[in-house]
Amino acid sequence: MIDRPEVVQTSTQLVASIHLTIPRSQIQEVMGRGLQEVFATVAAQGLTPTGPWLTHHYGMTPESFDFEICLPVPTPVTASGRVLPGELGAMRVARTVYRGGFEGLGDAWGELDAWVAATGLVAAPDLIERYLAGPESSDNPADWRTELIRPLLAG
Repeated sequence: MIDRPEVVQTSTQLVASIHLTIPRSQIQEVMGRGLQEVFATVAAQGLTPTGPWLTHHYGMTPESFDFEICLPVPTPVTASGRVLPGELGAMRVARTVYRGGFEGLGDAWGELDAWVAATGLVAAPDLIERYLAGPESSDNPADWRTELIRPLLAG
């Protein structure tokens, strides 16, 4: 279900982002609108994204998501509406790629987290999903790819 995980050190990445805390039931509705808003703001400021869009999840409960919709940018965006400048700091992470539809992401995270624990690493409470290929690239969910990134605590 997932590619072989690896541990890597990331670099700081500037992002344009919208922070949301929403009921889980609203994720599909909110995600599309928020993503359009981030892309439109970046384009209106004459910036070209430097990579695929991503979500940075700070907390998840059975009822809600607390996360940011992010788009990597070469220079800071000017705050506009809900879109704010931000950055993902450099960090040590465990990462892998999941291939398949979004409904399988929960199981894929379970696989990565089991690998992290079996390796003796300690995961931070947050997580990042980088959407490498999705519905915009193929009608076949088997072609979709999501990079799963789990920040690691020093230990």
